[in-house]
Amino acid sequence: MEERTIKRLYYSIAEVSRITGLKPYVLRYWETEFRELRPAKNRAGNRTYRKNDIRLLFVIKRLLYYEKYTIEGARQKLQYLKRSNDSQLSLTLYEAKCQDLIDEIHQELRELAAILDDLHRGVAQSG
Repeated sequence: MEERTIKRLYYSIAEVSRITGLKPYVLRYWETEFRELRPAKNRAGNRTYRKNDIRLLFVIKRLLYYEKYTIEGARQKLQYLKRSNDSQLSLTLYEAKCQDLIDEIHQELRELAAILDDLHRGVAQSG
């Protein structure tokens, strides 16, 4: 898969929603919970996200959805990552999207393994 260079400076909330796989209401809510996430607004009052905002959204998504942090725990972990200059915060947008896809596949594989384990236990108990 080749990396396409994204030459745009700003993205709408609909575009960011599509890129991150997050609903717009989730993006707006996270703005209230994470002070680092403050997309600018244009003259019409619409949010304008930059690449850094989108990368940050991927980090927050990973902390909440895949690593299962609470909002407060994710806030603290994000502060730690910023202080330690963690590489998660410096991924390119393409790398962040790839990492998100890997996290999603990993999550689905864990869920599938749990289903198979339950089926195996059910067969073992009935047999």
